[in-house]
Amino acid sequence: MLFIVPTPVGNLEDITLRAIRILGEVDLILAEDTRTSSVLLKHYDIHTPLRSHHKFNEHETSDDLARRIAAGMHVALISDAGTPGISDPGFMLVRACVKEGVEVQCLPGATAFVPALVDSGLPCDRFYFEGFLPQKKGRQTRLQRLAEQDQTMILYESPFRLVKTLEQLLEVMGPERRASVSREISKLHEETVRGTLSELIDHFRQTPPKGEIVLCVAGIEK
Repeated sequence: MLFIVPTPVGNLEDITLRAIRILGEVDLILAEDTRTSSVLLKHYDIHTPLRSHHKFNEHETSDDLARRIAAGMHVALISDAGTPGISDPGFMLVRACVKEGVEVQCLPGATAFVPALVDSGLPCDRFYFEGFLPQKKGRQTRLQRLAEQDQTMILYESPFRLVKTLEQLLEVMGPERRASVSREISKLHEETVRGTLSELIDHFRQTPPKGEIVLCVAGIEK
């Protein structure tokens, strides 16, 4: 069986008892970065063998891993933080396992965008998850499409590109569009800043952000 196991996005206590048990029982843990995951496993005294599985090798290794799981292995897939497959490696291995007839179980657990969305103060009954915008090719096209969305939009962004992204959103959505920026979710310096795109640009020009960013933007009012 393949287990998809969410891991904490910040505070190491944000993990389920079931996740801890499974990570200790499987034959192998696939990790996005073994150095990052080793900290979590050491914290919970888990000694299961660890192997790298990331965006640079998943194309070559997913089919072989699926065959090994089909032959009898129990494997858990984790990412550096959050739920594998959500802007992290995972989809290719799940697809390969489904093709091989392997049972896949995804545990419920931490995902960064959920607390950011609820904390934003924007409507969260319906939302559009964009994840990371394209760096270059296709970026402007994606921004234009987002400008037409009437649902709250969720984007992941680097702190180094946040102001640039806010400026580009302002160009296609206008300065008065409401938004929120959440960073360091569930960590010591967790913060959510809310306001218009114009206000957020002014704020983060004066106070450069640190940590992983979740950006929520209000949909267009129709």
